[in-house]
Amino acid sequence: MSANGSTPPPLRIDLHCHTEASHDCVTPLKVIPARLIARGIAVQAITDHDQIWGAQKLRDMVQDNPDWRGKLDIIIGEEISTAEGEIIGLFLKERIAPGLSPEDTVKAIKAQGGLVNLPHGFDPLKRHRLRPTARERIAADIDIIEVFNARISNMKWNTAAADWAKEHGKLMATGSDAHTWADLGCCAVESTWNAAIDSPANLLAALAGAKVNGKWTHPAWAFALKSVFWVRQKLGFGVRG
Repeated sequence: MSANGSTPPPLRIDLHCHTEASHDCVTPLKVIPARLIARGIAVQAITDHDQIWGAQKLRDMVQDNPDWRGKLDIIIGEEISTAEGEIIGLFLKERIAPGLSPEDTVKAIKAQGGLVNLPHGFDPLKRHRLRPTARERIAADIDIIEVFNARISNMKWNTAAADWAKEHGKLMATGSDAHTWADLGCCAVESTWNAAIDSPANLLAALAGAKVNGKWTHPAWAFALKSVFWVRQKLGFGVRG
């Protein structure tokens, strides 16, 4: 309960999105914090493809701005291109090189004290999904399963991910997988956790019992929107909701 006796709003957490640091995204870092706060996101993992500099810079921007500080926590992550598909590392201190085996990628994440998050792992139309055989090999070391990806080809693959997470006793999370400004904050897990998410332990505690909430976008429409935003940004028109 809050000081006035009312129930505080849930803490909204998303663990997968992209910025201009990704090769396939042009969303400027400077517009992201205000957008996330406006959409009610309190914790956002920045998971650019094979890069962490965008996440590091964004975290520093939030900490240095009194309008954002205390309203938004940034988790430094990376969507890592392994030899058999993508794995997300969270709470990273150093970039992990692409091209390693899934096992070596997991070892590199754990060596930094990070968490292993499996994104969009059950959609056969996702070209860079982690191969099912690799998923089974590293199953014991996966900490979090992305059970709602807003850019999945069909919602049934999110259901498959949730079923696998339940079967293996894994914590569940969302991934807006945002590649445009408009997609930021489109989904989240809603948690009753009432402290900062500043460590892997706190994130795991917050995800326990959290509720998944999100809006799915058909991939054809998502691609069209991404193309429009890409052209607008390249032409210097900036972003628009």
